[in-house]
Amino acid sequence: MYDVVIPAHNEEKSILAVLATVLRLPIQRIILVLNGCTDRTLDLTRTIPDQRIHTIYFAEPLGIDVPRAIGALYARSTNSPGVLFVDGDISGNVYAELLDLLTALDEGTDVALTNCYPYITNRAKLAKLVLRFRGNLNKELGYFQTLGNATPTHGPHALSAKALGLITPEAIAIPPLTLVFAKRYNLNVKVATSIRHQDLKSPRKHRCHARLIAETIIGDCVMGLTLARDQEVTRSLEKHKMLGYHPDRRFDLLQLWAESLNASHSYCEKHLIIPRNSDWISG
Repeated sequence: MYDVVIPAHNEEKSILAVLATVLRLPIQRIILVLNGCTDRTLDLTRTIPDQRIHTIYFAEPLGIDVPRAIGALYARSTNSPGVLFVDGDISGNVYAELLDLLTALDEGTDVALTNCYPYITNRAKLAKLVLRFRGNLNKELGYFQTLGNATPTHGPHALSAKALGLITPEAIAIPPLTLVFAKRYNLNVKVATSIRHQDLKSPRKHRCHARLIAETIIGDCVMGLTLARDQEVTRSLEKHKMLGYHPDRRFDLLQLWAESLNASHSYCEKHLIIPRNSDWISG
């Protein structure tokens, strides 16, 4: 059975709903990656005495997407047959769609994606711009006819053990690069399910956050385009450097985590909370 990685940063309003959905799945382990939480997210997760829940807790924020890579590395270290990624703020009823993603792994898919825009709707100007760059990268990689604008950046998705072994942690932490590496290694990539963006029921964020997220995704796609073309990797778009939240990504902690997993270092142990005999204990 597969593992589920759930990244969460201050998700006390949604984390129990996410866990209630995920715990119904036929999975062997839930890897919660809690980073920089200052609310009750950790306390709430510890009220569920399920042996399958392994928590990785970082007091400091890891930055956007890095928690996915942290969880993926942990899953890989346990020889997981594959991982399903579900963000900790997705409180919608997406059980059937998550099963679709697991089924895709069973059927030999290496990178299973969700189409979060299955219908053409009136979209805000910023959303259209982001989708254009996502589409441009997929066109560059030859994926557009099968994937459209789908990307690991948006919505639940899953990676096979083969993908976990070939795609670098840094590429998982910059989601569009996952597709670049998938193309490089001729992995089997497909859209396995569809969930309308609004049906994810992620909380609405402030306007500044939306702008920074858009800039992050566009910059990630620009990185993917230059990498796919064997050019110098950059986030620059003409005179503008598309940073967004990218500078907050803690690649230093990701590297330290990877090294500690390989060496059974105490750094890894002090961040793990693993249930044993129905009791929660650290490390």
